[in-house]
Amino acid sequence: MLIYNVSGEWRGRSEGGGGGEKFNHLGAEARRVCDLKIIIHHAFAALRLEKKQKTKPAKMRLPLRLRSALLHLLAWSSTLINIHAMPPLPPVQCNRISASGCTLYNPYGAWGDRKDCHIPNVTYPTTEEQLRLAVAYANQNKLKVKVVSKFSHSIPKLACPSSTSGSEEALLVSTAKYDSSIEVDAENFAVTADAGVGLRELIDRVEEAGLSLVAAPYWEGVSVAGLISTGAHGSSWWGKGGAVHDHVIGLSLVVPARPSEGYAKIIRLEPRDPLFDAAKVSLGLLGVISKVKFSLERGFKRSIVYNFTDDDRFEEVYVDHAKKHEFADITWYPSKHKAVYRYDDRVHLNVSGNGVYDFLGFRSNSIVISKLMRVTEQTLENARSVTGKCTLAATTVGSKELLANGLRNDLMFTGYPVVGRQGKIQTSGSCLYSPTADTMATCAWDPRINGLFFFETTAIFPAPKFGDFIRDVKKLRDLKPVNFCGVDIYNGFLIRFIKSSRAYLGQSEDSVVVDFNYYRANEPSTPRLNQEVWEEVEQMAFFKYGAKPHWAKNRNLAFLNVQHKYPNFDKFNAARKQLDPQNMFSNEWSDEIVFGKEMAAKGDGCALEGQCICSEDRHCSPDKGYFCQRGLVYKEARVCRYSPSSIS
Repeated sequence: MLIYNVSGEWRGRSEGGGGGEKFNHLGAEARRVCDLKIIIHHAFAALRLEKKQKTKPAKMRLPLRLRSALLHLLAWSSTLINIHAMPPLPPVQCNRISASGCTLYNPYGAWGDRKDCHIPNVTYPTTEEQLRLAVAYANQNKLKVKVVSKFSHSIPKLACPSSTSGSEEALLVSTAKYDSSIEVDAENFAVTADAGVGLRELIDRVEEAGLSLVAAPYWEGVSVAGLISTGAHGSSWWGKGGAVHDHVIGLSLVVPARPSEGYAKIIRLEPRDPLFDAAKVSLGLLGVISKVKFSLERGFKRSIVYNFTDDDRFEEVYVDHAKKHEFADITWYPSKHKAVYRYDDRVHLNVSGNGVYDFLGFRSNSIVISKLMRVTEQTLENARSVTGKCTLAATTVGSKELLANGLRNDLMFTGYPVVGRQGKIQTSGSCLYSPTADTMATCAWDPRINGLFFFETTAIFPAPKFGDFIRDVKKLRDLKPVNFCGVDIYNGFLIRFIKSSRAYLGQSEDSVVVDFNYYRANEPSTPRLNQEVWEEVEQMAFFKYGAKPHWAKNRNLAFLNVQHKYPNFDKFNAARKQLDPQNMFSNEWSDEIVFGKEMAAKGDGCALEGQCICSEDRHCSPDKGYFCQRGLVYKEARVCRYSPSSIS
């Protein structure tokens, strides 16, 4: 049934197989792409033959490079034309035929534990009063309550009220239809928006008034309440900093109340209120956010230059880079020994330029190309071909340099600097917007198409510790650089900067954030090529250097003992008990991850998807040659390493 296609059930079929019949209706343009797919398929046949006949790797290099080049040529060409795309499906899907109720999905179609989130009851308020009535109903009937926006882009199960299938004691509140009010107060440089308003809608309204919102995450597919609840951020150590919640100057919460107060009430919080610093980053644990008020500045433009250079000494100059450029970031491609410095500064509105940042990874991609990219990576994984991954990495980095990572001077990229209004530069996500009838393309990770499927690790370091972390990663890289090609196929290491914050669950000191994506197998029991590398880097970040996990990203192991990493965690917990004494807004994820409730016993293969850190071989995949071993640089790490000679 179509309503459940978003569930990710296609992820469970044989890797890379089937599905072509779904695209017979796409027309002549898609069929031409499919003809190219056939050509590329023949180019890859030799790789499969290598695995069967143990052909010498040297004989594979030309076909592999040919296939990679053709694949990236298709990808590049798709960024230069206007592609019609399917928007993502709503995160809540309901089966109106059976009595199975509704299911909540994240954008990738699979949660960290691979278990669906079943929802017995969903409500869609359109006003603040309806939102209050929903919380009152839940309080009166002793229901668990969680909130989801029309986007649901958090990777952990923040919004799942209960994982118990068929449980009737839960209510999901969707703010998808609570998004009508955006009030710009130009005189006082402020804007107040309903909780469900999308970031792009907010930015466009603010820019129309001649003002700018200074901070925003790089991905715009978030609601205003969702982005502050999870600590979403851009990059800046200047002014109030890059974290969006530090630009919040007021918010409203719907919280449980006594029967005499109607079982729920609305409280308005401002910076002078004792609860304000708890509510700015709340993970949905204090109540339901109904309105958010942001500070604004006079409208401005930004001027951006990307400098692709070698990675020598970037671990020594990152602080100077962040201090010199207001919106600086760095992207590091370790296998290519390349660092990309973003020189990004504010300029006056009278500086000429109509530039746009339309990040390549967030553009609509041809469905066929997205599927091909996934099939390519799966084939390389199955063949254990690091050479193939490095070829893909080289063409990926090359395409980003050629296309300025998605910057456009106007209709296309013609040269640096790219100058444009803040609202057109600060965030992107063009694959989100398209009529539902368009079926040629979609976001590359859309689970309906078997496209990209990956893990995302995001670690937040105290600024002084970041340099030593990179030095350790370089030591690991230098042992065998080709083992790092897998991360460079995606976005390398994206390095951003967040200023210290008063928010209890924000960053207590100036910090450096590192994001990296890497391959995730269709089946949770399938180990990954060089997975020990990413497990060691992950454990090095969170345990050796004490990095904090981004609340809306990461695998479960990253949150181990997270409550001890926040100096004001006890203050946050006290605020939670004050506003939600009956734990209406908690769920199994928050009980286990945020508050340290004892985790379930480690099961076979639990380390493969970050549900545990291995301590026994059975936590890896010994039957497939993966055993629990020490890290190579961070010796305390325990990783699942491929060691076929150890198979008994």
